[in-house]
Amino acid sequence: MKSSGITDTGSKRSSNQDCIYFSDKPVGPMPNLYIVADGMGGHKAGDQASRMAIDITVEFIKKSTLENPIAILKRAMLYANNEIYKTANLDVDLSGMGTTMVAAVVEDNKLYVANVGDSRLYVIGDDIKQVTMDHSLVEELIRNGELERKKGRNHPEKNIITKAMGSKDEVIPDFFEIDLSPDDKILLCSDGLSNMVEDDEIRDIIVEHYSLDDTAQALVDRANYYGGSDNISVVIISE
Repeated sequence: MKSSGITDTGSKRSSNQDCIYFSDKPVGPMPNLYIVADGMGGHKAGDQASRMAIDITVEFIKKSTLENPIAILKRAMLYANNEIYKTANLDVDLSGMGTTMVAAVVEDNKLYVANVGDSRLYVIGDDIKQVTMDHSLVEELIRNGELERKKGRNHPEKNIITKAMGSKDEVIPDFFEIDLSPDDKILLCSDGLSNMVEDDEIRDIIVEHYSLDDTAQALVDRANYYGGSDNISVVIISE
């Protein structure tokens, strides 16, 4: 696998609470590992939550003796969630901190995904497919038939998250297993990209660029061109 990633403060924010990780080399029993986390809960708290989520998850995976990617991701994320929650309850300055998290592993043409919150994973081939489902108030309204999807992008409560790492003592991620085609590309991103750039335009940018580094930068540039209202993080992967 080959990958590239970038995180950017955006045009409106003074700090970056996003955090990314990408490794094409083995991480413990995993053949590779890719993560995007988007922190929340104030400057200091958001920064720490996203960094803790990734650092703890990666270190847990490095020491894991399990073999199944989904089982490994589940154990790692449950442990990270508990550590973030305990830390938040011990420090008043960190009270209420949390983070989204989307993590992926590719093995034998299969993609294994885990997510909490509204950071997303897409698979891009002939079209673009959002694999993860947002844990957000707007997404719940859409799934319940109370809101049209096209109106969700500009909904005033767009940023309300219904599930986050560290916000409760226990969190259950969503898990997905996807068969990959040889030419598929994989995108993990924070909502700083997906809220600013339509899915079809994301696909067009990915198809137009050969270099993964150029692709990642082009996605961030486009989100900033449209206003860059939040931190922007992307990890792009191909075979």
